[in-house]
Parts: sequence; C-alpha cells; structure tokens
Amino acid sequence: MNPMMAAKAYASIQGGPTPASPIAEAGQSGFAEMLTSVMGDMTQTTRAAETQMTSAVQGQGSLIDVVTAVSSAEASLETVMAVRDQVIQAYQEIMRMPI
Repeated sequence: MNPMMAAKAYASIQGGPTPASPIAEAGQSGFAEMLTSVMGDMTQTTRAAETQMTSAVQGQGSLIDVVTAVSSAEASLETVMAVRDQVIQAYQEIMRMPI
C-alpha cells in the first residue's frame, strides 16, 4: 500500500476526484474491487472449512481434509486482517498530513 493508493481510496469514499497517478498501469483494478475480492476469497475458504468440518462430524470426511481446510481459512483470515491493518495505517498517515 503506497500513499497514492490510500489517497485514491480516501477520495473515492469522500466522492471527490481521484488524484492522477504519475504511473498509470493498464491492468490496475480499483481499491474497492481488491477489497471485495479479498473478502470474497476469505468467505469462500471459511465456508469450505465449515463444510469439511460438517462432513467430518457426520463421519464422511477425513481429518486431513478438515485440517487443511481450516488452515487455509486461517491463512485467508490473516490476509484480511493484514489488509485491514494496512488500510488503517494508510488512513492514519493521511490524517497526519498537513493541509
């Protein structure tokens, strides 16, 4: 996360114009799309882990599959928390900038 991305995210939330990036990437997606994608991935892996746990409780799944699914869900949750921490840090940095 760089300051330009944080400024664009802040401007989009406030409804103002987004600052132009000196280096525009053709395939760059928006900040909101990235957050939606990360949250969607986390939700999918969590549901997969729940499904594996349910099948294991019913005696139809293996313990290895459950452990793998839970580990994957944990990694996804840690990724979401890291993104959240970076967004908060970028917001605080923007708030400390002089006007």
